[in-house]
Amino acid sequence: MPAPPKDAVSQHARVASIRPCGSDAVVLRLVPERPLEPLRASRFFMLRREDGTAPYIPRPYSVYREGPGHGSSGDLATGGEPWVEFLIKVMGRGSTALSTAAIGSRIRLIGPLGNGWPGLSGDGDPLVLLAGGVGSAPFPMAIEQALRGLDGSPAKPSEVHFLFGARDRGLLYDLELFEELGVNVHTATVDGSHGMQGHVLQLLEALQADGTIPERVRLFACGPDPMLEAVHAHALANDLPCWLSLETLMGCGVGICNGCPVPTRAGGALESWSNAKCCVEGPVFAARDIELVAH
Repeated sequence: MPAPPKDAVSQHARVASIRPCGSDAVVLRLVPERPLEPLRASRFFMLRREDGTAPYIPRPYSVYREGPGHGSSGDLATGGEPWVEFLIKVMGRGSTALSTAAIGSRIRLIGPLGNGWPGLSGDGDPLVLLAGGVGSAPFPMAIEQALRGLDGSPAKPSEVHFLFGARDRGLLYDLELFEELGVNVHTATVDGSHGMQGHVLQLLEALQADGTIPERVRLFACGPDPMLEAVHAHALANDLPCWLSLETLMGCGVGICNGCPVPTRAGGALESWSNAKCCVEGPVFAARDIELVAH
């Protein structure tokens, strides 16, 4: 079975800033003790406060953004120090501890872990990125890397579609950030408070029906389980290339605890094992390689 990535380390990082995001989340910016190499979008880190206010087991979070520090009011990432950001939905004890950490305090940072999105380029059919709520976390970097042509020719902004779905407008986190990236941004909310009323797969079907998005596309999706199950089924039924970044509970993040099994699919690249480990073989999987159990 695969081992943890060679570039993963356990270190401390300094809290540089915490800003509110949407109705129930924050963006946590950290400055690692040791600089990180450039990261592929959808890789993740395990995070934990070290002062006893958080559960002992760290929590996994996708990288939201990374870059050099430019300095701002209340932000200690100055003088060009490299930083990394995480979008954190405040839900329980672990996320609450991270969201209330003091500026300048230390956070345990383990990673980078897992793999990331493949095929971030303009080579091939248009890219359709589907996000559900906090599942938007791995997409700012994915869009930037596709526009740079990380894996080939740069994608044209007109050929990148970001479809963002949530229960209501307050859960369309950092929507303005995505709009500033210059790609096509489409939204759907269950309550109709922003964009089309409905869910993100209904939005995709509507945009394909009116010709805004062609039938042949490459799909990249991250969000809650019911959404990923629907996208998975849609991709297989229509023979579309599709990659899913799974939101899975993890105990260690490095493949030791076997707490994040993902059933594999007969005929897929992972069929030699009945389950894959989300932390080391994921969190990104090709739809054709895994089975998603309907909830």
